[in-house]
Amino acid sequence: MKFGVIIETKEPEKAWNAFRFAVASLGKGHEVMVFLMGEAVECQGLTHNKFDVDVQMLKFAAEGGTILACGTCLKSRQMDGTELCPISTMADCIQMVEWADRVITF
Repeated sequence: MKFGVIIETKEPEKAWNAFRFAVASLGKGHEVMVFLMGEAVECQGLTHNKFDVDVQMLKFAAEGGTILACGTCLKSRQMDGTELCPISTMADCIQMVEWADRVITF
């Protein structure tokens, strides 16, 4: 299956679980795309003593997952896209939803 995952939180445990789900889905042979929206665009580099979001994000990307970051949300925080989380648009999010068999939100 194709999973589109929309993450809207930078709360460490929730974001960590979202990326763990994405990594596990890739491990089961599913195709997965993640779209970061709102405060979730701040997830890259996010670490916590129990929930290391950054490690899960890097693992997801290393295993072939795609991460997109809302450009409007980045700009509102005076942030730029990165190689791991390139600037994307709402049209990209819509395209991901159209592509996906299932959309999961965190």
